[in-house]
Amino acid sequence: MSPKILCLFDVDGTLTKPRNSISPKLEEFLQTKLKPVCTLGIVGGSDFKKIAEQMNGDDMIHKYDYVFSENGLVWFKKGKEAGRQSIQKFMGEEKLQTFINFVLKYLSDIVLPVKRGTFVEFRAGMLNISPIGRSCSQQERDAFEEYDKKHKIREHMIEALKKQFPDIGFTYSIGGQISFDVFPTGWDKTYCLRYLEVEGFDEIHFFGDKTDPGGNDFEIFMDKRVIGHKVTSPLDTQKQLEVLFKL
Repeated sequence: MSPKILCLFDVDGTLTKPRNSISPKLEEFLQTKLKPVCTLGIVGGSDFKKIAEQMNGDDMIHKYDYVFSENGLVWFKKGKEAGRQSIQKFMGEEKLQTFINFVLKYLSDIVLPVKRGTFVEFRAGMLNISPIGRSCSQQERDAFEEYDKKHKIREHMIEALKKQFPDIGFTYSIGGQISFDVFPTGWDKTYCLRYLEVEGFDEIHFFGDKTDPGGNDFEIFMDKRVIGHKVTSPLDTQKQLEVLFKL
């Protein structure tokens, strides 16, 4: 019998350019070439709405056997919602609000070339913190990414949060161009594996671009339950799949 294989994909930088939609060419490849030889899954840090936008619509839950949004806090199996957890229920409002208040005060003291809106985005499984604000334009995103590489705005902010809240039980993960995620320790992308372990796969292959320490793909990339593949772009993802499965 052929081995039962799952290919599990990050979204930003792996299947799409950051915050862009998947290309028709890559989507056709996944659905017509790859799907006949393995099971397809997606795990992203964003909420389902954002992932669906990037994957060309809500019907993605019927195209991919498993869809894990917010690292698996909200997930779908074969087109139906299968589970849901929330950071608010887990952490409690008082602790969350103390943390958010400090974040907003810290951000108010940062001077950047530009600032826009939505600096703290509350999701079911995490807080997404963006020093520039998530409502910035693509051009402003690109500019902040380069500015951050030089001045390490996100890295310094994470260091300050760790110092202020040493025992809060949060993990910090930089991903994408303009933000970083904050979530309870253990609620990284490995969270979704608790559901996949019982599905009887012989191999789980994970593809992601932020696989270095501190990146939001690092923990699952290093997990012994998966075979990790570091990619540099959606095009590289397709090339690696073609080689791996001889397509």
